[in-house]
Amino acid sequence: MLLALTRKLVVMAFKCPPEVLLRNSILRGQPNHLTAVTVSTGVPKHYKVAVCSELGKPLNIETRPRVEELSQGQVRVAIHNAAVNFADILTCAGKYQEKPELPFVPGAEFSGEVTELGEDVTSLRVGDRVLGLCMPGAEGSYAQERILPEISLYQVPSSLDYRGAAALMVSYCTAWMALKRKAKLKEGETILITSAAGAVGLAAVDLAANVFNAKVIAACGSPEKGAIVKQKGAHTVIDYRTESVKGRVKEITDGHGADVIFDAVGGDVFKDCLRCVAFEGRILVIGFASGDIPRIPANVLLVKSCSVIGLYWGSYSMRDPLAFKESVNGVLQLVKEKKISPHISRAFPLSQVNEAFQFVMSRKSVGKVVLDIASDASLNA
Repeated sequence: MLLALTRKLVVMAFKCPPEVLLRNSILRGQPNHLTAVTVSTGVPKHYKVAVCSELGKPLNIETRPRVEELSQGQVRVAIHNAAVNFADILTCAGKYQEKPELPFVPGAEFSGEVTELGEDVTSLRVGDRVLGLCMPGAEGSYAQERILPEISLYQVPSSLDYRGAAALMVSYCTAWMALKRKAKLKEGETILITSAAGAVGLAAVDLAANVFNAKVIAACGSPEKGAIVKQKGAHTVIDYRTESVKGRVKEITDGHGADVIFDAVGGDVFKDCLRCVAFEGRILVIGFASGDIPRIPANVLLVKSCSVIGLYWGSYSMRDPLAFKESVNGVLQLVKEKKISPHISRAFPLSQVNEAFQFVMSRKSVGKVVLDIASDASLNA
């Protein structure tokens, strides 16, 4: 039974369906007459999306025809908010490991309201607040609506608004899986978190301090960001610009080093991490915000008996769907218990998606940046 469930998850999980406007008439062998397609009164025939038509160029707002009929197990969601992740920006620049064919609609995380159900959908009702992901290979979340399989959607906890729900999954589930499954962080251990004011870094601070009860050393780039990181639970903050990461970690830990290091920067920062990890410590490789992928000297791993562990959380949706779902459910439960909460530094309307990208790239953001879609009146002009 478990094997069958796993196969079903692998096949169905997080794939936005193809747009088949005249599916039923085709199956019945009837001629396709576009004029015969009708829509319920008051329901628009089109919706707006942000489209990447050329790599490295600004996104454009375009109109798409609305899919009129849902297939079995599908759910139509009116998107309220979508998150802006650094991976989205890299994808639109052609610098991410996932390279969709042009043109494409970017975006992964979203929150919204269920507006229509296909046959055999049992876990959701019209009007439910949901969050989810559009995975690589599917049209993204920078859109007014999306059609997704029921299995890819999760109910939003009552303590979260739509913005918070859109900002939750990627950052917090990545951090949760890294700390729990990969590093096996223990209560009382010391953890160094780099890029601690970033989306995934701040989520790691929140979880490490408030769930795992670890001693958190957070590294970030300004006193202003450091103040927010401390509010999330960091015990000590290191300012990259004025302090040595290696020297401060050694000082704070009395020479012991950090038991766990959560690094999303790479480059020279990773090299400092390798120099200040404790004996039998664990270094988590989460990303390379610096743009510099470091080379790891294996002799240092040998001398320190330490481990370097990589994590690409998104790949678990296809490679290990049960572990993926466990991470989402684990984070949602912590939200319900009010132990964690995402931090949103700014929201932009979808029509200003390019300004949102610039804001993130300028390193002005702390935590998450989101797009307001349902409230963007310009999309309906």
